[in-house]
Amino acid sequence: MRALIQRVAEADVKVSGESIGKIDAGLLVLVCAMQGDPDDAPEKLAARIAKLRIFRDEADKMNRSVTDIGGAVLVVSQFTLAADTRTGNRPGFSSAEAPARGEALYLRFVESLRNLGLPVQTGSFGADMKVSLVNDGPVTIWMDSTDRA
Repeated sequence: MRALIQRVAEADVKVSGESIGKIDAGLLVLVCAMQGDPDDAPEKLAARIAKLRIFRDEADKMNRSVTDIGGAVLVVSQFTLAADTRTGNRPGFSSAEAPARGEALYLRFVESLRNLGLPVQTGSFGADMKVSLVNDGPVTIWMDSTDRA
């Protein structure tokens, strides 16, 4: 699975003009299931993100995780993270997981974050969403579940 993680002061996702997920301080996680993701990818990615130390401590160092600060997570599915831009002008998305398995992995990722004690809001898988955020820092981190055993 692939994730783009943003430390936010606030974030909101809307579908058809209606807010369906909103958080204050925490993480906005854009996530994409990739072809070939192992069955345990959602749990492993959730555990890494929950422990990712990108929030400031008393010394203004990035030493705290979203769990440490009592923050929330807004998870939004985004298959475009699978974009292949190596050739031509139109990205290809063939490395994204098929929708049925992609949604199942996405839902397991969300549930894994909740099982770790994090308050989680979500977008709507496959919907046309409008995402608003106030990036704090800005801090934006790219993470891929295959980068680490």
